[in-house]
Amino acid sequence: MNSNSKIYLAGHDGMVGSAIMRELKSTKYKNIVTRSLSDLDLRRQQEVEEFFQAEKPDVVIIAAAKVGGIVANNTYRAEFLYDNIMIEANLIHAAHQTGVEKLLFLGSSCIYPKNAPQPLKEEYLLTDILEPTNEPYAIAKITGIKLCENYYRQYGDNFFSVMPTNLYGPHDNFNLQTSHVLPALMRKFHEAKIHNSPTVTVWGTGKVYREFLYVQDMANACVELLTSVNAEDLYTQGISHINIGTGNDLTISDLADLVAEIVQYSGEIIYDESKPDGVYKKLLDVTKLHEFGWREKISLREGISIVYKWFLENHHES
Repeated sequence: MNSNSKIYLAGHDGMVGSAIMRELKSTKYKNIVTRSLSDLDLRRQQEVEEFFQAEKPDVVIIAAAKVGGIVANNTYRAEFLYDNIMIEANLIHAAHQTGVEKLLFLGSSCIYPKNAPQPLKEEYLLTDILEPTNEPYAIAKITGIKLCENYYRQYGDNFFSVMPTNLYGPHDNFNLQTSHVLPALMRKFHEAKIHNSPTVTVWGTGKVYREFLYVQDMANACVELLTSVNAEDLYTQGISHINIGTGNDLTISDLADLVAEIVQYSGEIIYDESKPDGVYKKLLDVTKLHEFGWREKISLREGISIVYKWFLENHHES
């Protein structure tokens, strides 16, 4: 991979993809190919294969996915399974067919078993059952990991995966029906402040732990790993992917307090314990990531402040 490499970034207009786009453009990589959903449906094999034959990218980054929070994962189970499997299978196979030099697949920390030991090491994959609420999405992401691994094992393709922790940042999804916890909290507290609401209700007990990484840090890690790591560096160590995270977590109640403070909402926070929490804890072990020489730069407080400023400037209402 060099400055002239043609890089196809799938999912460039999402929160993650747009962060990777910014990271690539801020460095030496300028030859970037993208397509919007209206121009290329990644679920359609023929469309994907025709695109690869026409463009013949040197490098592929798969940031395209159907994503959502606990409600969306549990509600649109078939869509999350089908759409994500088709997207990654079509892209990985087309990359193989056209001789792509390097491919990076982005997964999710929900791939790990529900009751896996903490922190979550890469080798814990497929050692126990998954959390039921996001099982379809997790299975799709595991499929992508294993496709990369086995295209390497059978064909020698330089394809590998990274597993980011919970991400947040500009261009996040603030729709309360489909968003992840951090943007949902931000919107809830913002609207409560605007409407002088005395209370805000948060799903679950608030006692579960989550780890968060600012999306631009994640993008920086992806580009760093893409330029310095090859598939054999992982697979010869007996791992199929690299965790990307901070190695630190906090309770949802502590997160809610922090978001409320940054948004400047001073009302009461009520926890609806009838709603699901998800897994109790899913902190990533980032030993491998640190061995490759990468650490995050943006603190959680700083990152949330940046995102809230972006939210206000863009008047995000959906």
